[in-house]
Amino acid sequence: MSNGTLFDKVWDLHRVGTLPSGQTQLFIGLHLIHEVTSPQAFAMLRERNLKVLYPSRTVATVDHIVPTDNQARPFVDILAEEMMQALEKSCKDYGIRFYNIGSGDQGIVHAIAPEQGLTQPGMTIACGDSHTSTHGAFGAIAFGIGTSQVRDVLASQTLALSKLKVRRIEVNGQLRPGVYAKDVILHIIRKLGVKGGVGYAYEFAGTTLEAMSMEERMTICNMSIEGGARCGYVNPDRVTFDYLKGRDFAPKGENWDKAVSWWESLHSDADAVYDDVVIFDAGEISPTVTWGITPGQGIAVDETIPSLESFDLGDRDVATEAYRYMEFSPGTPIKGTKVDVCFIGSCTNGRLSDLREAAKFAQGRHVANGVKAFVVPASERIKKEAEAEGLDKIFQEAGFEWREAGCSMCLAMNPDKLQGNQISASSSNRNFKGRQGSSTGRTLLMSPAMVVAAAVKGEVTDIRELL
Repeated sequence: MSNGTLFDKVWDLHRVGTLPSGQTQLFIGLHLIHEVTSPQAFAMLRERNLKVLYPSRTVATVDHIVPTDNQARPFVDILAEEMMQALEKSCKDYGIRFYNIGSGDQGIVHAIAPEQGLTQPGMTIACGDSHTSTHGAFGAIAFGIGTSQVRDVLASQTLALSKLKVRRIEVNGQLRPGVYAKDVILHIIRKLGVKGGVGYAYEFAGTTLEAMSMEERMTICNMSIEGGARCGYVNPDRVTFDYLKGRDFAPKGENWDKAVSWWESLHSDADAVYDDVVIFDAGEISPTVTWGITPGQGIAVDETIPSLESFDLGDRDVATEAYRYMEFSPGTPIKGTKVDVCFIGSCTNGRLSDLREAAKFAQGRHVANGVKAFVVPASERIKKEAEAEGLDKIFQEAGFEWREAGCSMCLAMNPDKLQGNQISASSSNRNFKGRQGSSTGRTLLMSPAMVVAAAVKGEVTDIRELL
């Protein structure tokens, strides 16, 4: 296993064989499922009279469609209720561990697996959700998959995949005040493009990443997919091990020491060969806001919306459509843009450290008139921990709504939706057209702290003015 990247090592350890197509048949150590992409997969199993091969390697929760205010069953949304019932039945029929609403462990699938220690270094992880790349923060190789692949993993615990190239993305130096992990990943995607990572796994490294907490690393890896990469990861280190120690599913006793020693061996070798290396200076990164309709259309909060001429020829059609859809003109400052809705949450930025940081700026301030602002913890555990620290009171006193755990207005497959052409300041991961539930709604992505600044000022604001 010498001279390899972590990606190479983990891939080779999980290779079952090479298929006639040339693809690798890869064993999947942990399969995470939720209510949206699993019902059809289970239906396909039943049609073929297939079993779930290793039910103990699959863990289920509900997140996308759950209401975050009134969670009484049956849900008002009939389709959402049907999805819930389908997952409940399938988990019961096939003996799959299921974290339902009110269990104390329900939440966004990419929040509950790390907090329980299900996500560990050296694993292969799959889930029918594009932001599965989040788990790479632990030194795992984690893929978002489609519904037919969910079926394949349930039935065979393997996937047919083509091996990726590996790009090392180094970020070095200290981040300036008011700059967060969210700004780092938005900056990387802005520079490399939304298609820059196609065919690659991204290895995030450098002194900036080494100084980050696990939750910050999860934010970085979460949005790898928005840069076109199939997965993103960080080499496991002491930060990783300290986070995992003592968690529900983490190894215990002497098994812990053995696990750490094995995890350390997976680290990319000093002389590992990469297909590409890109280096960023942390000191050049500013609080970042998206202005367009892809996560790559971002600018520093003190910049103006770029001119058409500043884009490569291949990107000009998307830029033109972004000006039209967002109703923005080139040369306009993004700062000062009025906002209608402010959302803190999602698998990108709904963890405890995100809520703590946002609460710092909410304390002693109040949401501006006419702005709807709400906070959605990523899991029931995070909600409970935040309430134990009094964060819920800080938010409520500042005029924010405090909600139950779920995906909420990240993708609006639930009652949390934009209306008309409202503008949302959002800590989530996608600003696609219609993403937040209105076909004309407009999304500006930013860090949770920046969302609070927008909420209290009623417009896009430089968080550094509140420091």
